[in-house]
Amino acid sequence: MGSSRDIAIGPVAVVSLLIGSLLQAEVDHVKNKEEYMRLAFTATFFAGITQAALGFLRLGFLIEFLSHAAIVGFMGGAAITIALQQLKYVLGIANFTRKTDIVSVMESVWRSVHHGWNWQTIVIGVSFLVFLLFAKYIGKKNRKLFWVPAIAPIISVILATFFVYITRADKQGVQIVKHIEQGINPSSVHKIYFTGPFVAKGFKIGVVCGIVGLTEAVAIGRTFAAMKDYQLDGNKEMVALGTMNIVGSMTSCYVTTGSFSRSAVNFMAGCKTPVSNVVMSVVVLLTLLVITPLFKYTPNAILGSIIISAVIGLVDYEAAILIWKVDKLDFIACMGAFFGVVFVSVEIGLLIAVAISFAKILLQVTRPRTALLGNLPGTTIYRNISQYPEAKLTPGVVIVRVDSAIYFSNSNYVRERILRWLTDEEDRAKALGLPKISSLIVEMSPVIDIDTSGIHALEDLYKNLQKRDMQLILSNPGSVVIEKLQASKLTEHIGSSHIFLAVSDAVRFCTTKSMQEP
Repeated sequence: MGSSRDIAIGPVAVVSLLIGSLLQAEVDHVKNKEEYMRLAFTATFFAGITQAALGFLRLGFLIEFLSHAAIVGFMGGAAITIALQQLKYVLGIANFTRKTDIVSVMESVWRSVHHGWNWQTIVIGVSFLVFLLFAKYIGKKNRKLFWVPAIAPIISVILATFFVYITRADKQGVQIVKHIEQGINPSSVHKIYFTGPFVAKGFKIGVVCGIVGLTEAVAIGRTFAAMKDYQLDGNKEMVALGTMNIVGSMTSCYVTTGSFSRSAVNFMAGCKTPVSNVVMSVVVLLTLLVITPLFKYTPNAILGSIIISAVIGLVDYEAAILIWKVDKLDFIACMGAFFGVVFVSVEIGLLIAVAISFAKILLQVTRPRTALLGNLPGTTIYRNISQYPEAKLTPGVVIVRVDSAIYFSNSNYVRERILRWLTDEEDRAKALGLPKISSLIVEMSPVIDIDTSGIHALEDLYKNLQKRDMQLILSNPGSVVIEKLQASKLTEHIGSSHIFLAVSDAVRFCTTKSMQEP
């Protein structure tokens, strides 16, 4: 149902910790285990309803607030966070922090140096991590051997499991998967609260977890969509995730979403379509029904090594360097997402990224670019004098271009900026003994729209120019803009003879008129 070809669905640390803490605040999972499970299923149901509703209401545009720069930062931060979380398996640490920030993780690792690390586990984890990274290197160096990094994880699991089994390394402290119950989850429809006091609690928890899970899944989906150059439909993702969680709540599942680690493994394995999820589901089903006993001796260290090898390549420092060179505000959003994820949490990282991206949009809307135009010698073309130093200013005429729609949010700024340009040019003309400024031409071809506040700003500008004994000329306003100017009667005040198709025509009119005046 979704549009992502790469996202893999399953339980993730962020949502698991979030729903666990929210449930624990309502019900004690030790004293009231049954109520705790029922509330979890209820929260999952409402999380699905929330996600599906957002999709049906066509609110997928919300994902546009996650810019490419924010996704690069989020991806890098999440990759490091996931890799750090796998240290407990690679190092064999039994008592590990449940927090995800780098400070807490490294503190937990350091405290376990003398009594928590297991050297046998480290040998297994590091050895196979080197093997996996070497397999990736071979695949990159020789395209004909693309299958090597794809099959390396399977080989690693088989070899590691066999090694632990014949050496009984689990007796030496190597953590293994242990017993996995056979069979599929039973139905839980009858356990969902549809009435009673727990409905409101389940709804509250479900909405929070649903939004967090949705944000994370869409961010992950967009990350891999960008890497493979295809479009992600946010509405489809919302409906798909919502449907999944609604069905999941009825089959003894709690809130699941897009998993970065699983998606990374899928990506590195060379999966091209969502069929990989179907294959994975069938394999998991067969595994649960038939071969779960074979995984009893699989060491956790090999699973951690596979995840680390999968996410380590997702830290795109080259993209970050390019973002820094191109746009500093984008770089701030990138680093905000990165450090937010690494030092606090995934939610905070995403929140920072969205906040900075939104602030950038507001800045661009409220402070649009304006430019002073000059004539390129030997042509009728007028360009920004800052971009084209050879462009010459026209004596007695100031030509200003507005590079944005004029709305209530920027109309005052646009008017004040134009008047500032005008004042500066008047002072310059007086200082150099040039002809007095008699006309202001506003080049409006980039102005795709205007509202009543924008029209009012032009009216104020027109009145201000009249007091200065200057004329206002408009150049090339678009169809939408000219219709609104006509509806507001502003064209009658300015005069239709003062509206031109091209800047060159407007300049010719101004210079001809100034020459006719005594």
